[in-house]
Amino acid sequence: MSKTRSATVVKTQEKGRFSAIFASIVIPVAFVIALLVFLFVMGAPSNFENNDPAGHPKPGNFLGIIYKGGPIVPLLITAFLTTLIFSIERFITLTSAKGKGSIADFVRRIKAYLNENNIDAAIAECDKQKGSVANVVKAGLLEYREMVANNDLAKDQKLLSIQKSIEEATALEMPTLERNLPIISTIASVGTLIALLGTVIGMIKAFNALAVAGTPDPVALSTGISEALINTALGIGTSAISIIAYNYFTSRIDGMSYNIEEAGYSMTQTFASQYR
Repeated sequence: MSKTRSATVVKTQEKGRFSAIFASIVIPVAFVIALLVFLFVMGAPSNFENNDPAGHPKPGNFLGIIYKGGPIVPLLITAFLTTLIFSIERFITLTSAKGKGSIADFVRRIKAYLNENNIDAAIAECDKQKGSVANVVKAGLLEYREMVANNDLAKDQKLLSIQKSIEEATALEMPTLERNLPIISTIASVGTLIALLGTVIGMIKAFNALAVAGTPDPVALSTGISEALINTALGIGTSAISIIAYNYFTSRIDGMSYNIEEAGYSMTQTFASQYR
């Protein structure tokens, strides 16, 4: 493996380690923030009638209304914050992986240089573009250049070596692009289930208030119904945002994968047509 390719591998591995550390910190920090917001911001006495958090929220006080969602609310806020943080992190990562300028234009320039048999210019174009797609293409081009100068291997072996180089570089870059997406996908499913748990708990409280002999406690009844509906709304909203974010990022990654495959196919076809 050349020094340039080794440096690229090391850099990719460092990015992967940073992403792993980042992911292990985000969820606990998000939970602590959610709990503090729930207790001291939403649960502030000023949000409630008679400054009593056990009573009704002041009319139109949104924070007090959410506080009445009960102990499941911090979990839903944690899920929302986690989705938001990872979405921002993935957006920054994928924007960096895209490199400078349009990927489609970059691939077209690489194909044009290959048709002109100008490998050095194609490699320089990769250095100019930067990003994960350019790293993969550059790895293939470096192997391409080595195979052009190699007189010992058969043509099929050279083509296989180029393909293998592209596949290895792709295998290094793709995990970095896809990292943390499973967490967003999980929240999309689990968020609704957590909300359902809060809904069930709220309805249990509401029915307990109705089951009391004599006149039902209106405060307990309304609190139970509020808890059920608030958790449902927060869970559906969090899951919807997670699904949209997950689909958006996976579509961007699929687009990058297609461009890598297109560039790799052009390399092998050009090599097969120009060299024996």
